Parts: sequence; C-alpha cells; structure tokens
Amino acid sequence: MSVKLATARQSSSKKTLQRGSPLPQQLAVLAKALGHPARIQVIETLLSRHSCIGCDIADEIGLAASTTSEHLRILKEAGLIIGEIERPRVCYSIDPTVVRPLIEFLRKIEATTPPRFPEQGQ
Repeated sequence: MSVKLATARQSSSKKTLQRGSPLPQQLAVLAKALGHPARIQVIETLLSRHSCIGCDIADEIGLAASTTSEHLRILKEAGLIIGEIERPRVCYSIDPTVVRPLIEFLRKIEATTPPRFPEQGQ
C-alpha cells in the first residue's frame, strides 16, 4: 500500500499543463515554468532561432547539457515548447498558443486601477 501512496504522491506533484485544465492550474504551471532565469534564456534563444537542437541551446545559455535538459523538460511539460525528434537529436520550438491564458490574465491585472493609499505621515 505504501508503494501506491508514493506513486500517487509523485504523480499528483508533477505539474504538467493539460488542455482543459482549470484556469488557475494552467496559470500556475506556466508561471512556474517561466519562473527560472535559465528557462527564460531558453525561450529567448528559441525566439531568436525559431527552432533549436538541445545541445545548441546548452551552448547558447552556458549551462551543462544535463541542466539544460532538465529546463527543457519543464518547459515541455508546461506546453511552452515542442520537441520533435530528428534522429539522433531533438529539435525544439515554441508553441505560442499555450500562453494565451497567461497573457489574458496579465492584461486583466494591467487594466486594473491601483488603489490610492493615504500618504504616510498624514
């Protein structure tokens, strides 16, 4: 029974973006995937090249191949990038449609009027 619990815990802690997921979950997965400077560098590299092989990305951002591979895995699980196998390598590109919910959410935040707080010391 403990094996089943451990497996259930592992699978529930894995944050992957699935089509049809509730909006708060979608936003959290995307925000977490974009929440590391190295992953931002990966996205910027792909934006400038449109597609890229994993080892080229590692060279571009200056991280070890294994570290870059982990960042690519996280971005792929979030749906931000797509990996196509071109034997013996994987070629990555961005899926821009995935960020629509995040963009709409950020636009709502941007459109709000900040509250006016009384000046301190008054």
